[in-house]
Amino acid sequence: MEMTMKKTLMVLSTAFTLALAVPMMSAHADNDEHEHEGGGRGGMVVTDAMTKKECGDCHMAFPPRLLPSAAWSAIMNDLSNHFGEDASLDAATQSKIENYLVKSSSNRGGASPMRISEQRWFKGEHRGTPGTGRLSNLKSWANCQACHRGAARGMFDDE
Repeated sequence: MEMTMKKTLMVLSTAFTLALAVPMMSAHADNDEHEHEGGGRGGMVVTDAMTKKECGDCHMAFPPRLLPSAAWSAIMNDLSNHFGEDASLDAATQSKIENYLVKSSSNRGGASPMRISEQRWFKGEHRGTPGTGRLSNLKSWANCQACHRGAARGMFDDE
């Protein structure tokens, strides 16, 4: 009986671990689909030069896989009110960046929530409040590189 209980606990533990890990692992999945674009980390690296420049001028250019395609479309179609800022672009630039983000996105979920920091997987990975306690040097969750020095290279493991 005790051996059965150990096996059951082991199976449950494995299932729980997979339930937590699969959303993040799927962000690294489909490498073959993105390999031709230079996204060998499955969209966890911004490979489009225009996206890097235009988005990176104001904040870190966020990897496409961090949001579903519907969220990227919603963000790109409201750049005049980009989280309280006017980030308007000419139509051709906007279209090119949106196409890249949508094509390289996670393609799961709807447009809401649009903030990466409000995504369920993000909340499961990040605890605390920026600007307090051990996060006192972090002004906002938008500054990935403050904690993840390899973020620009698609490396978000704790460092």
